[in-house]
Amino acid sequence: MRIDLNCDMGESFGIYRIGADEDAMLELVTSANVACGFHAGDPSIIDRTVGLAAKHGVAVGAHPSHHDLRGFGRQNVAASPDEVESDIVYQVGAVLAFAKAHGLPLVHVKPHGALYNQAVTDEELSGAIARGVARVSRDLIFVGLAGSAVMRAAAESNGLRYAGEAFADRVYNPDGTLQSRKIEGSVITDPERAAAQAVSIAAEKQVTAHDGTVVPLDAETLCLHGDNPKALDNARIVRAALRKSGVDVRPIG
Repeated sequence: MRIDLNCDMGESFGIYRIGADEDAMLELVTSANVACGFHAGDPSIIDRTVGLAAKHGVAVGAHPSHHDLRGFGRQNVAASPDEVESDIVYQVGAVLAFAKAHGLPLVHVKPHGALYNQAVTDEELSGAIARGVARVSRDLIFVGLAGSAVMRAAAESNGLRYAGEAFADRVYNPDGTLQSRKIEGSVITDPERAAAQAVSIAAEKQVTAHDGTVVPLDAETLCLHGDNPKALDNARIVRAALRKSGVDVRPIG
């Protein structure tokens, strides 16, 4: 049994500090999804975050979003497929440049927020993301929701490896999608609960939805949100629980 433990990072902007981007978090995760500037992040923050990942031997991926600083990338944007494709090339290219400057490969691309959630069921949007990623490099891994046939098909039709992702700190719907953040309690801030969900996903390949439905879930990578108020506590308890359950934690690349 093995799984990657990823964290959304580099989500500060200018003087505003958001998320757990310090050494303590990077000692616990195996992959970092680095914000590219459209929902958070700026050149200095991308540079610093990639540098910290290099210091700790953590794999680096790009975390592109809709152009939505005001809404932290969590507002639906009616961008055309062509616009999204260009936005992906632009954002992934930025993180790729910083990774190269730090002597690291860029391993994966994981869409953020509304872009991710819309793409789960939107063939045109998933296709635009995959085309953008492929234009940068077909060696990159497309990370998307485990169980999303639409995202997987978009990746594979563009010659990309697809890695299904699950979430330790989000509540699930019975269909395997994530419960909306607009619903109170959709973000898990209890580290023990996050750890139990992580072990269920990694070791048993299933997750329990908010209504008690047991949903089959085959994931290669497990996400912890860096902007969760309990991010560091969640990471510590989740990593310990995975180790105790015999799950090998390693990067997807």
